[in-house]
Amino acid sequence: MNEMGKRLKELIDKKGITQKELAEQVGCTDAAISHYIKGDRIPRASVLAKIAVSLDTTSDYLMEGVPTSVTDELGFAKKLIARNVSQMSSAEKREIINILLGDNNE
Repeated sequence: MNEMGKRLKELIDKKGITQKELAEQVGCTDAAISHYIKGDRIPRASVLAKIAVSLDTTSDYLMEGVPTSVTDELGFAKKLIARNVSQMSSAEKREIINILLGDNNE
């Protein structure tokens, strides 16, 4: 299962529907949904958009994990910073601090 498959499965479970119910809403087969979850296939853009609407999310979130709310964005930003902090210069770290403090004198 790839990352998109994990997100898809998580949203299906969160919504409390079956793969078959999602497939009916989207207009594809439950086998296709199963393949998307396993990571065997990637949905066409039109199908992906329908899946996103059915699961109250965005295509960007399904494909790339891009957050869909401010709370999610904050968590996403924290993860990105934590993952990259050891590679950041002091100037880059100060820039992030200034952004957070609203002190952008550019």
